[in-house]
Amino acid sequence: MADFPSKVTTETGSRNNQRRTNRLRGLAAHVTASVDVSFIRSMASVLMMAQIVWGLLHWALIASGPYMRAPANGWVLFVAVTFWLLTGILFSMKLFGAQRRPAAVPWPLTLTVYHGVATFLYLSAFLANAASVQAFSSSYFFGHMAAAAFFAAVVTAAYGVNAFFSYLDWKGDGGNAATATVPT
Repeated sequence: MADFPSKVTTETGSRNNQRRTNRLRGLAAHVTASVDVSFIRSMASVLMMAQIVWGLLHWALIASGPYMRAPANGWVLFVAVTFWLLTGILFSMKLFGAQRRPAAVPWPLTLTVYHGVATFLYLSAFLANAASVQAFSSSYFFGHMAAAAFFAAVVTAAYGVNAFFSYLDWKGDGGNAATATVPT
């Protein structure tokens, strides 16, 4: 009976809960979610938001009709949904500053290439979409497809303008470290 107090613990589960809480606080200290306010006010942000909104309208209009009547609309839908998703991910990365983490990635060059490729592929999707509108001329969905072609043109222009500004940003920030360190 003498060793009874040493074998029984009278602690409740609060100490274990406190340990778990401290571990979570330590984990949360390493994860920071801060919004880049300067990015929200930039032209790149406005263009990316326009690409997301108009791109959504574009692929929703294509998907709302019998898009398989014109086989080219499969390509149009693929391009529209793919770049809508990629632009949303890229926008989120830039908004929360995640592009600063992998320092080895040359972001100005990456954005220039991304927007250039997006412009080229969206232009091909716009041309395919515009050419396939005639297949719906006697259908209820003629207006859908014509509006989708219009929004494809608008999104293509937005990607083109963004590619231009990305190129200026890439060339303007001293993309070559050797030329940035040469005294003038």
